[in-house]
Amino acid sequence: MTPFRSIGVIGKRREPHLPTLASLCQVLRSQGCEVLVEDNPALSDAPAGRRVSRDELARSVDLVVVVGGDGTLLDAGRSMAPAAVPLLGVNQGRLGFMADLLPEHLAESLAAVIQGEYETEDRMVLSARVLRAGGSTADAAPPRIAINDVVLRNQASIRMLEFESWMDDDFISLHRADGMIICSPTGSTAYALSGGGPLMHPSLQAMALVPICPHTLSDRPIVVGGEQRVRLVVGGDEQMPTTSLQATMTIDGQISESLAVGDAVEVTRGDAPLRLIHPVGYSYFAILRNKLRWGRGQEAVIER
Repeated sequence: MTPFRSIGVIGKRREPHLPTLASLCQVLRSQGCEVLVEDNPALSDAPAGRRVSRDELARSVDLVVVVGGDGTLLDAGRSMAPAAVPLLGVNQGRLGFMADLLPEHLAESLAAVIQGEYETEDRMVLSARVLRAGGSTADAAPPRIAINDVVLRNQASIRMLEFESWMDDDFISLHRADGMIICSPTGSTAYALSGGGPLMHPSLQAMALVPICPHTLSDRPIVVGGEQRVRLVVGGDEQMPTTSLQATMTIDGQISESLAVGDAVEVTRGDAPLRLIHPVGYSYFAILRNKLRWGRGQEAVIER
């Protein structure tokens, strides 16, 4: 594997983990790496490193190390995936499905990765855009990248949404539900899992459509190919009071856009995958066993 020489650092925005950031920058410099730190006010007390914008990081570095939880890595991934910059996550969150490097092993794990001892994994991302009612496709805003999921839901919790689902030009169904989750394989362990969606191996090129609290119990999750185009069209009475309909498209739980009756959310596979860097020996199923507590309480232990 090719060693890394120019490393970007992105930290958790609200509560930066300064000791880990300090150790991280020290290890990187001891390995002869150029260190570029995101110019983020939340990291004003972080260790010295050349401060650059997020866009400059995407243009200038060979690797970005993200300190935080999966949410921090999702935010960084939407910026780095289009530039084909790989990400390595240092987990200081709760679950850590994607940020799998532990702070206590930081020095030895980072040294190995920098010298070219690592595994790479490309994961499909989603591309989402809103098509306004009565507008043309040419009028639509540029699509947004989603690493985990694109969610249609009603922010007014007392009322369900009515909406149509389509795959390409093929009508799927009319739904009455609290909303719909469209997730990537990466996002299948996130919100979609809580909604009863299937786990999908990250090597798949596929999307899962997971209804949120559907009125009809037979309205179940389905999986479609990653080459398909999925569209959700918001239904209802155009005269409905705005207090009753507060439809929203949410991306990765971090970006939201309001919707009106007749608006559509279109989701396709993103142009460029998210590239993750893992220490040698990484196992997706080991992550699932650990995070989802599979097999706990059983005495038998499977060793390879």
